[in-house]
Amino acid sequence: MTVSHEITVAAPPDRVYALLADAAGWPALFPPTVHAVVTPLSDGHERLQLWATANGAVKTWTSLRTLDPAARRITFRQEVSAPPVASMGGEWHVSQAGDGRSRVVLTHTYSAIGDDPAGLAWIEEAVERNSGAELAALEAGALADPGIDFEFSDSVEFAGSARDAHAFIWDAQHWPARLPHVVSVDLSGESDGEPAGVQRLRMETLAKDGSSHTTESIRVGLPGLRIVYKQTRPPALLTVHTGRWTFEERDGLVTATSQHRVVLRPAAIEQVLGAGKTVADARTFVREALGANSLATLRHVAGVTA
Repeated sequence: MTVSHEITVAAPPDRVYALLADAAGWPALFPPTVHAVVTPLSDGHERLQLWATANGAVKTWTSLRTLDPAARRITFRQEVSAPPVASMGGEWHVSQAGDGRSRVVLTHTYSAIGDDPAGLAWIEEAVERNSGAELAALEAGALADPGIDFEFSDSVEFAGSARDAHAFIWDAQHWPARLPHVVSVDLSGESDGEPAGVQRLRMETLAKDGSSHTTESIRVGLPGLRIVYKQTRPPALLTVHTGRWTFEERDGLVTATSQHRVVLRPAAIEQVLGAGKTVADARTFVREALGANSLATLRHVAGVTA
């Protein structure tokens, strides 16, 4: 089956194409995408491993892409699909729409395992939902103020074991007893039906002012003692929050790092921070709030695992 979706974006085609070409940045752009690993091949070809939600479920697959910047065309074909998908391919095409606008067409061609009608219906629903979400997010990303999207990190070095430090972060069910700012945790994983190496984390935390906040995340364990995550329910001030925990050990010293990438929600800035507050104020607030929690967690990791 082949279906197409399209949108006209009030942004130049080269700007729109660049967002599509940067698959590593998709978790901060597309709501369904949790994480992407990009492996360049040759002559404009690359392999992607993607983790994303489809109809509420977390799926992972690998795809081959061919990028044609001159034509602003990207073709893709899933190399290893996730059931019920038997095959999936398609393309993104960005063209001039006049007056500095872009026409974006997203096409999918797919089949279900065994041509199962239920599987086909599931794929159709997922493609419809995700395509709409991605095109809307692409438009928003192309028009957004670059200042609302930023990254930062915090690190702690200590004598100890990188594996023990990784286990502290991965075994988040113990955080309420270990971390003062964590009130409660609901953690599910492979034994609950998630793909291998995938967790869902629902967590209530306390802010400095004593208020509590509930966030929900999908976490992926990667080789090399790395954990990446994306909040599917971020705080009100953010539209996107993705992150990464890394643990490196050398000569008996562990460097544990928490990295964040966030996209602010401009419409919520004055509502959350007060009248007259700006994007710059929100950047400072988010940096300090998330950094404080990250450093508190990393220091407890150091104290427990050293």
